[in-house]
Amino acid sequence: MRFLYIFAVITWVLFFVIMAEELFIARGTKEEQYQALLPQIEALVSGEPDLIANMANVSAVLKAQFGFLWVGFYLVKAEQLVLGPFQGPLACTRIAKGKGVCGTAWERGETLIVSDVDAFPGHIACSSLSKSELVVPLFHEGEVIAVLDVDSEQLDDLDEVDAKYLERMLKFL
Repeated sequence: MRFLYIFAVITWVLFFVIMAEELFIARGTKEEQYQALLPQIEALVSGEPDLIANMANVSAVLKAQFGFLWVGFYLVKAEQLVLGPFQGPLACTRIAKGKGVCGTAWERGETLIVSDVDAFPGHIACSSLSKSELVVPLFHEGEVIAVLDVDSEQLDDLDEVDAKYLERMLKFL
């Protein structure tokens, strides 16, 4: 574990110093993978002020590291979530506030973990392959400005470990 931490720190320093556009794919437990990924994400977005560019890279990194079915962002525009940068199959373009997992997470202003999307009242099936979902709101000055949506092809695949690290990751944006 200590070796992994030291390796992650060294990776972060090298990544930051040379502005590498390569990703170190970590192995180990889910938590160890996130621990190795956090400094890489921080270094990747710290020098880039454009939110959309950073969302695109975060989506790509999460897809590459974890192989999620779908990972991406929806941005708040008026009273809708509008599709932003993502990785995965085609997606729903607009989601109303309070609708589906994304709209509900936005409305509540809290992370939602859904172990079985078919059991979620009002679930919006953008892909029939999605079996579990996690949505994390992105805040700016106390307001939700976007949500990070992660879908898996496996039931009960997303959990509190994912939520904890994805919430930390969004603080870099």
